[in-house]
Amino acid sequence: MASSKSTTKPNIRQQIFAEVILPLPLPKLFTYLVPDELASEIAVGCRVVVPFGRNQLHTGVVFQLHQQPPESYETRPIIELLEAEPSVNRLQLDFYQWLAGYYLCTLGEVLHAALPAGLKISTTSLVQRNPHFEEEKTVLSLEEQLVMEHLSDDHLVETAKLERITGKQRLPAVLKSLAQKQAVLLVDHIREKYTPKLKKHLRLAPALASDPQALEQTMAGLEKKPKQLEVLLHYLQRVPLWEDKEQNEQGIAVAELIQVGCSPSSINTLAKNGVLEIFQKAVSRLVTTPAKEAPRPLSDDQQQARKQIMACFAQNKPVLLHGITGSGKTEIYIDLIETMLQNGHQVLYLLPEIALTAQIVARLQKVFAGRMGVYHSHYSANERVEVWRQLQHREINLVVGVRSSVFLPFTDLGLVIIDEEHEPSYKQFDPAPRYHARDAALMLARMHRAQVLLGSATPALETYYLTTTGKYGLVALEQRFGAAILPKIDIIDLGKAHKKKQMQGNFSRQMLTAIEDTLNQGDQVIIFQNRRGYAPLLTCQQCGWVPQCRHCDVSLTYHQYRNELRCHYCGYKITTPAVCQACGSTSLKTVSYGTEQLQEELQLLFPEQKIDRLDYDTTRGRAAYENIIHAFDSGRTGILVGTQMVAKGLDFERVGLVGIVNLDRMLYFPDYRATERAFQLAVQVAGRAGRQQKQGLVLIQTYKPEQPLLKMIVSQDYRAFYRYEINERQTFHYPPFSRIVKITVRHKDHQTTAQAASALAGILRQKLPSTMVLGPVVPAIARIRDRYLRQLYLKISRQHNLAVAKRNLLQSVYATQAQQAFRQVGIVIDVDPV
Repeated sequence: MASSKSTTKPNIRQQIFAEVILPLPLPKLFTYLVPDELASEIAVGCRVVVPFGRNQLHTGVVFQLHQQPPESYETRPIIELLEAEPSVNRLQLDFYQWLAGYYLCTLGEVLHAALPAGLKISTTSLVQRNPHFEEEKTVLSLEEQLVMEHLSDDHLVETAKLERITGKQRLPAVLKSLAQKQAVLLVDHIREKYTPKLKKHLRLAPALASDPQALEQTMAGLEKKPKQLEVLLHYLQRVPLWEDKEQNEQGIAVAELIQVGCSPSSINTLAKNGVLEIFQKAVSRLVTTPAKEAPRPLSDDQQQARKQIMACFAQNKPVLLHGITGSGKTEIYIDLIETMLQNGHQVLYLLPEIALTAQIVARLQKVFAGRMGVYHSHYSANERVEVWRQLQHREINLVVGVRSSVFLPFTDLGLVIIDEEHEPSYKQFDPAPRYHARDAALMLARMHRAQVLLGSATPALETYYLTTTGKYGLVALEQRFGAAILPKIDIIDLGKAHKKKQMQGNFSRQMLTAIEDTLNQGDQVIIFQNRRGYAPLLTCQQCGWVPQCRHCDVSLTYHQYRNELRCHYCGYKITTPAVCQACGSTSLKTVSYGTEQLQEELQLLFPEQKIDRLDYDTTRGRAAYENIIHAFDSGRTGILVGTQMVAKGLDFERVGLVGIVNLDRMLYFPDYRATERAFQLAVQVAGRAGRQQKQGLVLIQTYKPEQPLLKMIVSQDYRAFYRYEINERQTFHYPPFSRIVKITVRHKDHQTTAQAASALAGILRQKLPSTMVLGPVVPAIARIRDRYLRQLYLKISRQHNLAVAKRNLLQSVYATQAQQAFRQVGIVIDVDPV
C-alpha cells in the first residue's frame, strides 16, 4: 500500500501592519509593516521610528494594528520600537482625534503639539573616512581637504563638530561632494532626546551584604583607618541592611555621605578595595519637598459654595464659580482636589499662562508636595518627560499646568479646574492645532466622565450665558475672604488734566500724589499699561517718517533699554537711527508710551524706590518672572509697572494703589470682544488692591469719563455688564448666538493673495448660505513675515449643523488650493477665534 503524502500547509504567520501617526501636517495616517521580531511587543500608543520620504526618519505613534496591507503602495518596515509600554493611551488618541476634527487640522499636527520634545527622537549625522578611498587619485577642494584631515577610517565623527571648518551652511554641500567621490561614509544615528539624570550612588559589596561575619571582619580591619570606617558606619546607619536587603541594592547617593562629612577619597578607596560599589542611578529632575500644611478650613461662605458645587457635580454639570477678586476661590479648589486625590482620582488644574504658576504652585506645594507635578514650557524637555512619566505611572495624581497640559496621559481623571477661565491665553494661535484649552478640557473631562469647575471674577460671556440656559451650574462668592473690602475706584479725566496743566509726563497730578501717599504709608503700587516697550512709535517731526518692519506692515516699537526698534510680530530689529532715513533730520520723537517709558518716568520721580517692570521683555528667562514677583511680594520693590501679566490672579498683601494709565487704548480696538476685554482687565487689575482689611484705591485715567462701561467698572457689577453686552451680541448675532470660523489666506504675492481669497469666498457661497460668509477683507495688519493676508469669516448660526458647515469649508479650501495658480497659497483655519 502506497503511503499518502500529507497536503497540510505549513503555518505561516499573518503579517501585522501598523497605522502610524506622524507629527507632520499631512491629512492621513501611514501604514508600516511590523517586523516579526517586534510583533509580540508592539501595541497601540507605542512610539516607533519610521522612514518617511527618501531619507527622513520620524517618531510616530501607533494608532491601530491590523492585518490588511495597503493596496496603493508597498509598505516599509518600522525601523525601531522605542518602548514596550505605550507612551500614549487610547483615551489620549480619542481626544487627539476630536481635537483634529473640531479644530480642522490634521492628527499629525495634534501629535506634534502633544508630545513633549523629549519623547521625540533626534537623528544625528555621523561621518567617517572611507578606508578604501584613494586620495591621490581624486581632486579635492580646500574645504574638502580640511574636512578629511579631521576624519579617520575607524572612528565616526558627529557632523556638528565639523561645522566650524566650513560653516553650518556650507557643510552639507561639502559632505555631499565627498560622498559622491566615495571619500567618506555617512551614517544616521538615532537616539532619544530624553536622557535620564544620573547621580553617583554607592552600595555595600554583595559578598559583604549577604555575610555578616565577613562584614564584621572588614570593619575590624578598618579600625586603623578611621575615615574609611566612618564612611562604612554612616552607610550602615542609613541602610537597614538586615531588615530589607533590597535597600542595599538601591544604595544611597554619594553626595548624601559627603554632606555629613565623609571624605570623597575614603569613599573611592573603599570602592577600589571592593568594600563598596559605586554605580550610576537615574534620579528625578523634579524637586520634591514634603508637604508643610493641611488644607485650611473653609469659611462659612466657602463651605456654602462648596456644597452648591457638589450638588451641581451630582447632576453631572460643569460649574462656574463666579467669585469676586480676593473671595478665596483657591481654598475651595484645594479642598476639592484633596477630596479627589483621597478617592484615588487624578486632577488637572489649568492656568492660562506661566505667569500665574509661581504663586499658585508655591501655595499648592505646601499641601500637595510629592503628589503633584507642574507642566509648562519653562520646564526643560527632560523635566516635562519626567512629569509625563510620573503621571503615566501614577506616581503623581495632580498636575498644575498651562494649556498644553490637556495632552498629558491621564487615565482616571476625576476633576478638571480651569482657573481664570475667561483668559485669551488659553487659546493657541500658531501653529495648529488652534485649540482653546478651556473647551478642549471640557471635552477631555467628558471623555473621562470627570467633573469640571471653571473659576473667574469676570467670566467669559459665553460661559456665563451657558449658566443662564441651565447647561452649566452657577455658584457665586460675593464677599472677599476674611472681611477684606473691595477697593475704591476713582476716574481721572485726562482731558481736564491737560487743560489745567496738571500732567507730568504720562501721569496726572492726582495719580502722582496718590502714588506718593501710598508709598509714604509703607504700601506698594501697581501701574498697569497694556503695551510693552518704551514707545509704540518713533517718528520724524519734520516729514512724518515712521520706521516700518521690513517683513510686516507694522511700525517698529522703540525699546530704549536696548536702543533698538523691534517688530513684535516677526522679531525683526534694527539699531535706533540717529537721523530720519527719509529727510535726514535729527528731530526724531517717540509717540505714545509703553511700560518701559513709564518705568523710566517713575524712577526719575521716585529715585529712592525700587521700580520693577513685569512684561514679556523682562520675563523671558526661566526664573525672571519668579524673581520679579518675589521681590515685590517681599516688599523690596515699591512700584511694579506691568502689562496684563499683573492682572492675572496674583495675590499681594501690601498693594494700596493700582493705577490704570490709559483705559481708552483697550476700548477702541476693532474687535467685538474689545468691551469685554477692557472690563475684564480693569476689574482684574483693580482686584490686586487692598487684599487685607484696609481698603485699596484704584485710579483710572481716561479721556472719556462719561462712557457707560466705566460706571460698571467702578461698581464692579459683572451682572450689569453682562446684561449690557449680551444684548449687543444678540443684536449683531455674535457668539454665544453664533459660532465663528476665521479663515486667513496668505501668500508672498499681493495679487495672488487677493485672487485666492476671492476664489475661496465664491466657492464657499455656493456651498453655504451667502449671509454666513463674510469677506474677504484686508486685516488691520495686511502683511506679516513677508506674506500678504486676506481674511474671511464664517458666522455659523446655532441652528445650522456645525459639522456640515465645517465639511463644506474643508471642501472649499481643497478646491481652491487644487487650482494651479493657488497651489502655493497658505490657508489657515481658526475655529472659535478670540
